Amino acid sequence: LLLSKDLGKHLLEVEDLLQKQGLLEADISAQAERVQALNAAALKFSELEGYQPCDPQIICNRVSHVRSCLEELQDLAAKRRKELEESRQLWTFFQEMDEAEAWIREKEKILSSRSCGRDLSSVLTLTAKHKTTLGELGTRRALLHQAMKEGEKILAKKPPSSAAVQDKMRDVCLRWKKLEEVTGLHQQRLEDALSFFQFSADTDDLLAWLQDCYRIASSDDFGHDDYSSRALLRKHRAVLDELEKQRGAVGALREQLALLAPEHRQGVDVQIRVVEVEQLYGEVAEVAVLRTQWLRDALAVYRMFSEVRACEVWLDEKEQWLQRMDVPEELDELEVVQHRFESLDQEMNSVMGRVLDVNQVVQQLVEGGHPSSDEVRSCQDHLNSRWNRVVELVETKKSQLSSALQIQNFLLEC
Repeated sequence: LLLSKDLGKHLLEVEDLLQKQGLLEADISAQAERVQALNAAALKFSELEGYQPCDPQIICNRVSHVRSCLEELQDLAAKRRKELEESRQLWTFFQEMDEAEAWIREKEKILSSRSCGRDLSSVLTLTAKHKTTLGELGTRRALLHQAMKEGEKILAKKPPSSAAVQDKMRDVCLRWKKLEEVTGLHQQRLEDALSFFQFSADTDDLLAWLQDCYRIASSDDFGHDDYSSRALLRKHRAVLDELEKQRGAVGALREQLALLAPEHRQGVDVQIRVVEVEQLYGEVAEVAVLRTQWLRDALAVYRMFSEVRACEVWLDEKEQWLQRMDVPEELDELEVVQHRFESLDQEMNSVMGRVLDVNQVVQQLVEGGHPSSDEVRSCQDHLNSRWNRVVELVETKKSQLSSALQIQNFLLEC
């Protein structure tokens, strides 16, 4: 049994032989104890004095022979175990190499797929899976490195299977190198796809934002009074600020497009989207400028109407006072009225400035082609007419007051 040259043809067979070897070694160990006990008992007969049933030399020779046979058997068992363990080491190596090859083929098949997703979400999912694969690759690399060390140890013993071990190590190394190349290519494809879909998503978001911005900027709501127009103008200025912030993003689209992989940047759809964003941004910027002017014009109109109402309230008040006022006959009363007219002159100078401002605003609105030009001009004409009427009334009253003062002064001198 111990002289057998059967060292197994695969790992399971070697494990079975090692198990049998263990049983055999246990049997030898048991026999060694028996031999030791028998030899000890036999040697007692060689030490007897007097009558000796057997020649002591024969007893010693027999004991020595049995001991030599046992030692030879133990040496054969140790040699057999060493050979079996070396066989197990060899077949363990081949099994690990075969498992590594199978794992490499499986991963190579997966990584050779050119599918990189259909949108940003699927690419991110595939990228996460690829990171997991890279982790597995690192773990497998460490195991393969350890297996290669075992192969080097086997080769150092120069077994008959050295050529097969070298061939297996070379094949696995070549397959591993190819796997790393495929992994790098797949990672690059994923990064290119991620850049493309991220660019597409950013472009779509920017286009959607510009469409909303265009809808807001092209609105015909300019408010219904000074307060609402002012609020709309504030909101519109916020839109203008955001539009200015996005100018850089729109301008950078061409640069980002140039950084994409050729198969992505040369696509007609992506180039059309970039052109759409650039054109829409120009349109939004143009409409936004117009809306700014329209809101300012609307605000100017409402302010003008407010100013006109304030002026007309003053004119109504003064017109009623002038119409009710009778020129007194007493000198003291005439002097009081004269002082009131001096104060009225100061107020009229102030109001006249406001009326002139209204006329200037109306002129600007009309020349700018404001859609409410007719209404604004009508309001201007009405204000000017009221102003002229009050001015005429004031002049009339002043003339009457002057005549009355001259008469009273003449009478006083007489």
